[in-house]
Amino acid sequence: MISKSVGSLRARSRAWLLGAGSIVLFGPSLFLMQSDLSPALAQSAEQSRRTHLPRIQVTTKKKKAARRGAEPAQRGRNPLPAPMPPLSPSETARSPLNTNMVAESASRLGLTPRQSPASVEVVDQQAMRELGVRTTAEAANAATGVLAVDVAGAPANFSMRGFSFGEVNVLYNGISTGPASISARTMDTANLSQIEFLKGPSALMSGLNAIGGSVNYVSRQPTSGPIRSELDVSVDSLGSTRTHYGSGGSTALPGLDYRFDVAGSRVNGFINDSDRDLTNIAAQLDYRANSSFKMFAAIEYKRDEGRAYWGTPLVPTSSAGSNAVRGVVSGSAVSTFDGSTIAPVTIDRRTLKTNYNVLDNSTAAEELWVRSGFVWTPYTDLTVKNQSYYYQARRHWLDSETYAFNGTTNTIDRDRFFVGHDQRLVGNNTDVVWDTRLFGLENRAALGLQMSRNWLTFSQHAGGFPQDTVDIFSPDRGTYGDLQPDKIGKRLDTLAVSVEDRLKLTNWLSLIGGLRYEHFALSSDRVNFDGTSPPASFFTKAWNPVSYRAGVTFEPIRNLMFYAMTATAYDPAAAGIFSIRPGTSLELTEARIYETGVKHLFWDNRAEWTFSAYDITRHNVYVALTNAITTLAGEVNTRGLEFAAAVRPFDGWKFWGNVAVTESRYKDFDVFTGNTPSNVAPLIINAGGSYRWNKWRWPVEVGAQVRHVGRRYLFEDDTTVMEPYTTADLFAYIDIPGRDLDLPQLDKARVSFRVRNVTDKTYAAFSDPGYPDQIYLGAPRTYEIATSFRW
Repeated sequence: MISKSVGSLRARSRAWLLGAGSIVLFGPSLFLMQSDLSPALAQSAEQSRRTHLPRIQVTTKKKKAARRGAEPAQRGRNPLPAPMPPLSPSETARSPLNTNMVAESASRLGLTPRQSPASVEVVDQQAMRELGVRTTAEAANAATGVLAVDVAGAPANFSMRGFSFGEVNVLYNGISTGPASISARTMDTANLSQIEFLKGPSALMSGLNAIGGSVNYVSRQPTSGPIRSELDVSVDSLGSTRTHYGSGGSTALPGLDYRFDVAGSRVNGFINDSDRDLTNIAAQLDYRANSSFKMFAAIEYKRDEGRAYWGTPLVPTSSAGSNAVRGVVSGSAVSTFDGSTIAPVTIDRRTLKTNYNVLDNSTAAEELWVRSGFVWTPYTDLTVKNQSYYYQARRHWLDSETYAFNGTTNTIDRDRFFVGHDQRLVGNNTDVVWDTRLFGLENRAALGLQMSRNWLTFSQHAGGFPQDTVDIFSPDRGTYGDLQPDKIGKRLDTLAVSVEDRLKLTNWLSLIGGLRYEHFALSSDRVNFDGTSPPASFFTKAWNPVSYRAGVTFEPIRNLMFYAMTATAYDPAAAGIFSIRPGTSLELTEARIYETGVKHLFWDNRAEWTFSAYDITRHNVYVALTNAITTLAGEVNTRGLEFAAAVRPFDGWKFWGNVAVTESRYKDFDVFTGNTPSNVAPLIINAGGSYRWNKWRWPVEVGAQVRHVGRRYLFEDDTTVMEPYTTADLFAYIDIPGRDLDLPQLDKARVSFRVRNVTDKTYAAFSDPGYPDQIYLGAPRTYEIATSFRW
């Protein structure tokens, strides 16, 4: 047994950041770190077929990166390296599905999504703007087969290929801070260069928790050349506002480039008395000492705080009467209060905006990143990359979280729950990439070394259930009451070594594979609010898993790539690594995937499509029976098909769409065998199109996009159904040249209009299976106007 399910067992805590004290040095790479790192004081709880692989290197401003079609540099041990392509996105033209861009979280070999034997999607800043993606929680709408599960206790989490919450790894610049159900936070996308989605088990790249895949947020990078700036402002009909300023370019010091972004948002919820304030500040300096050596230093500060919406309670249709809202939920539910069955279930129209949380509820997080590193190419065939980092965060949740319908009194029974989270993470990642020839064949190998120490302290208070009872329509929300938290300390030490290789057997056939060995050790202690320390709470445990990925790519004609691969991943069987307690299963799950697919770019870079078919099996799985009890479920098997396409058929026209079909089932589980895990949709469809009058003095673009999500289950018993829904958005852009605004230095100003959920559909967006008495509603129709300036 463990308390709370994967969606609700999390560390949440208030943010008052600790000061940075000393400096830690890993080789030439340094970062700030808390001055006292002793365990006693620090207990907190991843081309052309005729060319070589693209090289990772830094160039001077006077030199151009080698084109993808250029002849390879000589492979001798020459200490004066030739220019190579830059680090991040590929230098080739932007393709309709962005498969020309490098996704470093998917491979250390510098491969593009089209070259990778896996399903990889890159959503860049341009796509985020065009699709109206404002926050990381909305990023799911831009990817194939991905659902946001933005619950109050685990914000900005995802459901992907049959797995959700902590089973999908969320990374920041390739760094994991812990299970997403514990550490992920909603942030504005304005500071991001791109978001990378790697589908399926992928422990080779990111280690623990990458069962359903990984989502990597990449911050915006400095650029060389003239300084470019941007300003974005928006407001919507809920009163939400968003502002962003960014600037980047070369400084007066030769070789020194910078990037600075600051974004602030006020997100007003459609539920009464719910809101969220987001602040993101990021800065980075790049210094190119010469053509073969670049170093960087970056600092990022993020803060979010607000008042949370924990869901809308399920009620029987007999209670709602004529106010029952059809097409949102169906089936039956079991009350957390007394175990009685509520059937058939619905939601009451009179509660669509009702907030049942206590008046003094609060959720907040404050995070600080300090990163530094270098890219060094001492020889034409050898590149060394290093990144050291320090991360600290404080988060808290103070809420009434459970809203269970009481059939006897026709009221809502509530609980109290507080969790604080104090975290510090320090680590270093080093990659060595070597181009060579093996048996006369072109070969690229990458060796990775990752070291980290993660301290995490939980402050937790469960106020009991039911704590009080409130009216279903006019709740007297009250306050939280007494707070007496216990403290649980965790420390996770990680050491991982990985090797990855691509061997080109011919110009059109390549073998790509990798192996990862990881050692991680967890230690834990506990101090109750009264100062006592239960002896059973002290324990240590170490694991040494090995994971791999093996694949083949076949390119019979240029830009038509077939692939097949298999890979593995692992994570704790019963809970996130930081949620393991004495008596919990200490074994690891094992997941493996078989996948095959096709990727095709054609019609002079104007059309592109991808297809994949996969089979994932995860063994030794535990799931929640209630919000306090978990049990062994045997295994989960997921099979699916994914298809995405985009085309620019004629001047001004763009069309895009994707579809994901997923079948996920529990196996060898006496109670739930054959059931579908929560928040897994059998069908997700996205489609859109736009037309741009590009020859007008003020170019105008209009478009629409549609999203359909199939039926999902609230909980693993599959008795409560969240019904399918379809929503549509409309948008229009007007680009005004700076000359028409009497601002010659301004490139252009864009005025955007967007209507979200144009039909005002009421629907169940997602659920937290740890709280089976309620579901989260999707936002109603909203209107948005935005203005952006580029100069």
